[in-house]
Amino acid sequence: MDLRELRFARAMEFTIHEINNRTDLLPGIILGYQIYDSCTSVPMAIKVGFQFANGLEPVFNDTNSCVKSAGAAVPAILGESSSTPSISMARMLGLFSIPQVSHFATCACLSDKREFPAFFRTIPSDHHQAAALAKMVKYFGWTWIGAVRSDSDYGNYGMASFLKAAQEEGICVEYSESYYRTQPRSKLERVANVIRRSTARVIVAFLAAGEMRLLLEELTKQPPPPLQWIGSETWITDPGFLKYNMCAGAIGFSIPRSVIPGLREYLLDLSPAQALKSSLLTEFWESSFSCSLKGSSEGARECDGSEDIRALQNTYTDTSQLRVTNMVYKATYAIAHAIHGVICNDTQCDKSNRVPLQILDQLKRVNCTTKNGYQVSFDSNGDPVAVYDLINWQVNKDGRLDFVTVGHYDSSRPRGQEFSMSRAISWVLGQKEVPRSVCSECCPPGTRKAVQKGKPVCCYDCIPCAEGEISNRTDSLDCRYCPPEFWPNTKRDSCLPKPVEFLSWDDNLSIILTVFSITGAFIALSVAAVFYKHRNSPIVRANNSELSFLLLFSLTLCFLCSLTFIGRPTQWSCMLRHTAFGITFVLCISCVLGKTIVVLMAFRATLPGSNAMKWFGPPQQRLSVLTFTLIQVLICVLWLKISPPSPFRNIKQYKERIILECGLGSNTGFWAVLGYIGFLALLCFILAFLARKLPDNFNEAKFITFSMLIFCAVWVTFIPAYVSSPGKFTVAVEIFAILASSFGLIICIFVPKCFIIVFRPDQNTKKHLMGKVSSKAL
Repeated sequence: MDLRELRFARAMEFTIHEINNRTDLLPGIILGYQIYDSCTSVPMAIKVGFQFANGLEPVFNDTNSCVKSAGAAVPAILGESSSTPSISMARMLGLFSIPQVSHFATCACLSDKREFPAFFRTIPSDHHQAAALAKMVKYFGWTWIGAVRSDSDYGNYGMASFLKAAQEEGICVEYSESYYRTQPRSKLERVANVIRRSTARVIVAFLAAGEMRLLLEELTKQPPPPLQWIGSETWITDPGFLKYNMCAGAIGFSIPRSVIPGLREYLLDLSPAQALKSSLLTEFWESSFSCSLKGSSEGARECDGSEDIRALQNTYTDTSQLRVTNMVYKATYAIAHAIHGVICNDTQCDKSNRVPLQILDQLKRVNCTTKNGYQVSFDSNGDPVAVYDLINWQVNKDGRLDFVTVGHYDSSRPRGQEFSMSRAISWVLGQKEVPRSVCSECCPPGTRKAVQKGKPVCCYDCIPCAEGEISNRTDSLDCRYCPPEFWPNTKRDSCLPKPVEFLSWDDNLSIILTVFSITGAFIALSVAAVFYKHRNSPIVRANNSELSFLLLFSLTLCFLCSLTFIGRPTQWSCMLRHTAFGITFVLCISCVLGKTIVVLMAFRATLPGSNAMKWFGPPQQRLSVLTFTLIQVLICVLWLKISPPSPFRNIKQYKERIILECGLGSNTGFWAVLGYIGFLALLCFILAFLARKLPDNFNEAKFITFSMLIFCAVWVTFIPAYVSSPGKFTVAVEIFAILASSFGLIICIFVPKCFIIVFRPDQNTKKHLMGKVSSKAL
């Protein structure tokens, strides 16, 4: 016997007695009732429905079955508790316009007024419960769940609504199993094994009480890993399930708790004599006290009157959680007010006027308040406003499970505000933290989700963002590129400004190059000082002292111009570095070229009848150097005028950093400057090479040849090194080429002379120089 259902029936009796004792509702009218037990069986429910429609006689009137017996047909029916029997009854009763008000049938399909025009209910539709359950699952962050349902209209329609709402919330279902209590036990075992093997730690059970009880008993034999149960209103507040400890921490929505004054006293006001008047109460009494009322049960002791119903602790006597019972209370009041609206006026009631169709129309307009203060009304679908309590199974001080309200859901509130929490939840195993149930852990920022092939969208791999891309949200579906001048951090969850790279003064490489540059300039000035001090010595005078000093001056500028390549490029520094480099090097090569020509002319001057030196004396030497230099100056002016070098942020060469460099402006101008220097160097090399074996004690052409060979080698290797060097090293290569070629010139041309001047003064004589020439002539 389902004692909870017995309490529902007795609650209807109590409500009718309460209405009959009122003077403002149905005055002078006594409501009667008839209670039938459908045993949650569709055939039985249909049989009872036909009896109600045809008359209350237990045998059908087969001669005039479509005409209701006068005074026999009922004006309204309260029930059924289950959805499937209610559907069967509603289809048939609707044909006769007999209103049916259910207190516990929640199937969303019953809201269809075209199919069920005479059906009403005081409990919300599963459409609202399914949406509330999906919102709750999403609220707690569960994206990987299992689902099990009753293989009935209640379970199938309810689970369909839930799965649709869950899909909209981005929730994935690992499995969805169904079972009905009359199916073979092998089906129940298969469902239990699916639950045991699943990886989802949250299970939504849209089950009627009968199927839920069988499933829990089967799982008890071989308990699965701890599961977080989410229950529908059918079983989540059924006290009969509190004995299953595996459901500790379960949560689910239920009808709000209520108080019905006087109901408990009515339920306990039951004597053996009253129990004998009803077969249901007789069975309840005998099963509760294990005795027989006047020998109605063979083999059992006879009840002796010492039985105390107040000492019983079962579902029938437990009125601490009146939830669905209040729906019975409201349904009874709804029918009473509908009848009152049809047969009563302001002063009296006419009990002869009770046509069901009129009561059906009146029931649609019912808007009343029960004695315990609850509003009763129906919308156009015959449904009430959906209001739920969120129930949590918590262990009380006595160590037993109890129902605790921890939140609320009100469908009448604005969208997004329907769900609210009021107190802490005790989860499975008594945990205080929300259990996790996901197919895949959240993808942190810096990664994106990649769905695993053949699995639901909740099962995915976390793929790091590609180079240059970021994701700054958890569970990002894709990564996005950083702006051109930004680059991802190491975690790839934000874009940072790219570091700007240039050859700065505090760079170690810059310091080394600066030291070499200053050292070279110091050497050139030192050589100039030595030459100036010994300017009247034969070796200085023999090597064209004027061009030597001009060459040393230009070499000093060459060493110092390399410093213009160091530091942050600006508009002025970019123009200065290239033009200063080009002009100073041409001045330097021009001086070397002049010295080479002087050597050749000096040799020709020693030949009989030659006056070569007349045509290349000091004025011509100065003019040649000036002419060669002015040509480079002209090239540089044209370059600066047409398309000058300027600072340039190179973001294409390297993805992760910006190279701040001097853009050439005109490539033609840059290569014209280098080409002119190369042309003069090559010309100087050829002339020096031709004069390398001239008879002279101190043949300067040999050293010029070596210096030009070094110069050309440096600048030939500079081109591929310049093109292939990364970032700031491009500038470093250019500085190295300037310094290397400058050192080559000063070492090859001036170091031998300084060595003789300082360390071999005995060779720094005109006699020695002339003697060397004489020996070669012989």
